[in-house]
Amino acid sequence: MKKNHHPYQRFYHRLTPALVSKVEEFRLLGYESVQLDSLWNYFIKKKWKNAQQDVRIYQLVSDIIALKPGDFMNYATVEAYRSSPLLTDQNREEIQYLFHPQKER
Repeated sequence: MKKNHHPYQRFYHRLTPALVSKVEEFRLLGYESVQLDSLWNYFIKKKWKNAQQDVRIYQLVSDIIALKPGDFMNYATVEAYRSSPLLTDQNREEIQYLFHPQKER
């Protein structure tokens, strides 16, 4: 797992059992592709984006336990679109041609 500089990174090892439990729960519900790293990234980039100075570990555990599969899958879908190479320069030209076919390539 890559280390970033999020203030809650110091809690990662203490939160690992809750994260593992949530990954197992998602897998029991049929979400086989959920990984520990992607779940951690969800919390760091989305749920805990604005870190609190005086956060308690029980608050973080509560956030992990309360996570619903739909919330995580919405985040994962958006991230997949963001990281997709769909809009390369060549694809942009092809899309422009589709919308404006009178223009020469």
